[in-house]
Amino acid sequence: MALFTLQDISVAYNKQNILKDFNLEIEKGKLVSLLGPSGCGKTTTLRLIAGFLQANHGKFLFKDKDYTKVPVNKRNFGFVFQNYALFPHLSIFDNIAFGLRLRKIAKSEIEKRVMNVLDIVNLKGFEKRYPQELSGGQKQRVAIARALIIEPDILLFDEPLSNLDANLRVNMRVEIRRIQQELGITTVYVSHDQEECFSISDQVAIMNNGVIEQLNDPATIYKYPGTKFVADFIGFKNFIKFDKRSDYEDRIELSKSGQVFVIQKDSQMINTSGKTGAIRPDNFLIQAKDTLESPLENGLYGKVKVSTYLGRSYQYAVETSLGDFTVNKEMIEPYRAGQEVILGIPRNQMVLVD
Repeated sequence: MALFTLQDISVAYNKQNILKDFNLEIEKGKLVSLLGPSGCGKTTTLRLIAGFLQANHGKFLFKDKDYTKVPVNKRNFGFVFQNYALFPHLSIFDNIAFGLRLRKIAKSEIEKRVMNVLDIVNLKGFEKRYPQELSGGQKQRVAIARALIIEPDILLFDEPLSNLDANLRVNMRVEIRRIQQELGITTVYVSHDQEECFSISDQVAIMNNGVIEQLNDPATIYKYPGTKFVADFIGFKNFIKFDKRSDYEDRIELSKSGQVFVIQKDSQMINTSGKTGAIRPDNFLIQAKDTLESPLENGLYGKVKVSTYLGRSYQYAVETSLGDFTVNKEMIEPYRAGQEVILGIPRNQMVLVD
């Protein structure tokens, strides 16, 4: 059962729709990420849940109660900002205790709860320091502790790791997931970083132009994107729009310009009637035409236009009769520009999208 629900929500700024007929349900104890490009509406959604802005239409239901017009100070929600938003003149203890003092909690209870939350975020011993004496990752832990101290019903993150370097981001996302699972707190997490969201989330909502294009667990989205936008956003850079599709019990046959391709049916496949195939650059097979020993499945002849060294692999722009494709391949000796090759698409590596 959903802890809270956004029901037919519409939000507009200067007559421009940011969210339109937007719907989302989140279950208690889950971490759900809102992922998408800039301007897709993910931060607007988060601020709407927090109570920082009001919807033009629709309802926000929390524990089956209408929270649509409940002010932010009446919602027991914790918010972790992108820029930490710590008070520079207050110690770490006082920064964390700030929300409790506003609620006029007893001094002894504040002391107990602050020390407890410092332990949760691994910052015991830092309570007398000031924000300028901490690293970026430590400041973010203080921001998380300050959000947790009020024992919120929901924890909200607005791109909390974007100001940290790459290595620290990896460490912090592990910490955020650990804390969330340890406390079992319902969490909504906003980011534009696919790897970040996929690594910590129970579910990911891929947003585009104010709507959710796909909501599912990360593994399903990664392997079975439901729309062309989702596929492109998560790394399926190659698309073939087929002319004809025929469905059989164990396979799907697709044809274009007289060529037939076969896709293996899978019980986990998104139920789509689409005729557009999507393939990741890493999922192609590629061989030189003059050294081909045996036919490649779903083979397609082509010519290398550009070869680029990526470090671990080479990336090729390959021209074919069905268009240009991006192909990645780990190899010692790269193919050269102008070399004729054949591409193979394993039948379990192409997905169909709407």
